Amino acid sequence: MLKETQKEETKVVEKKEIKAIEAIDDEMLLACAHCGLCLPSCPTYRELSMEMDSPRGRIYIMRALVDGRLPVDEKFAEHIYRCLVCRACETACPSGIHYSRLIEEAREVFEKNFKRPLSQRILQNFVFKRLFPNQKLLGFTFWMIWLYQRLGIRWLARNLGIMRLMGRMGEAEKILPNIPSPLLKYSLKKVIPPEGERKHRLGFFPGCMMIHIFPSVNLATARVLAENGCEVITPQKQQCCGALHTLSGIKEPALRLARQNIDIFEKIDVEAIIVNCAGCGAALREYSHLLADDPDYAEKAENFSRRVKDISEFLAEIEVKPPQGEIVHRVTYDDPCHLLHGQKVKEQPRMLLQSIPGLELVELKQADRCCGSAGVYNVLQPEMSMRLLEDKMKNIAETNAEIVVTGNPGCLIQIGLGVKQHNLNMRVMHTVELLDLSYRSRDATS
Repeated sequence: MLKETQKEETKVVEKKEIKAIEAIDDEMLLACAHCGLCLPSCPTYRELSMEMDSPRGRIYIMRALVDGRLPVDEKFAEHIYRCLVCRACETACPSGIHYSRLIEEAREVFEKNFKRPLSQRILQNFVFKRLFPNQKLLGFTFWMIWLYQRLGIRWLARNLGIMRLMGRMGEAEKILPNIPSPLLKYSLKKVIPPEGERKHRLGFFPGCMMIHIFPSVNLATARVLAENGCEVITPQKQQCCGALHTLSGIKEPALRLARQNIDIFEKIDVEAIIVNCAGCGAALREYSHLLADDPDYAEKAENFSRRVKDISEFLAEIEVKPPQGEIVHRVTYDDPCHLLHGQKVKEQPRMLLQSIPGLELVELKQADRCCGSAGVYNVLQPEMSMRLLEDKMKNIAETNAEIVVTGNPGCLIQIGLGVKQHNLNMRVMHTVELLDLSYRSRDATS
């Protein structure tokens, strides 16, 4: 709850002309036919049965804001920020509305007009303008987190109840898995040659969270690509993709990050830019939209976005060397929202898994539904996030799988948390890790 002084500040803002209101695409708002086909696909509508927490309802709210019938206040933010931006409604929408863009635009309007409490402004400024745009600072932060976990400080902080007093930082700490050695990320070389004849020359976008939390997935990605005749180039000085910035309505840093990444990849001649993080992939493919009005970068961004491919999507397009090492396990696959709904990649990961000898792929009920991770949603909206995770874990438990596979770091963390909470005897892995394991187990036995 905001203090009285902060409420007074809000009233002052409401009387002024709303800043950046033109950011909301009026034509796209009008394109909504209000048919309601999106309602069953929306996680928050299924949980709350409230019109204002559905895609259609939120479009009504944005329409009212644009028409001057609604102020930019806490009530507006409550519904706009409760959306997970899972994009399931986009798959269901017969009008082809890019709902995620509308939500991002509405959040941008909110952030430019509403004065948050000082503590939130300080945290926002640090995370979005200092931490993620600075890879050295981000790396140092994960070194500190690793030491915090490794030296037992985490155990002490939890048992003394310190993390319960830390608010959102405490929520983030609770979700964070054990961090591997920060030295492991250096195993990914700038250039990895192909095994045998070079068939493809690829750029690789390793992603912030993959670099620091799941470096083994990046190494597996590089090995699998090299196994299939690909030269893999990971340009130095890559930046955060900017996904968290746009999702949070913090657009300006996202624009700078996008331009920097485009400039970096322009310097290398590659046929595709490979991503193994669904959230990063969806964000990188949106650069063409993000920079559409930039005369210096519009064409560059279009060319960049066109070349971005998820690892499973690329492997499904080329002649993949059949994996021969047996993985005799019962496996289920969960669709990451930004891979399925954001990039329209569904069958490719399943095809790759089915190509592994000995692997039994069991279809997961409601695999297309969000697990509740959604970027930093599980930190900012923990109650709703855990409700969605609970539904997901019930379906996962029913499969009796030994391994749960997905293709996004947030999903790996969230489902891993669910496995731990439910005491399930399961491993959570990335698609490419199983493929890599099959290739390497063949080599070990040959």
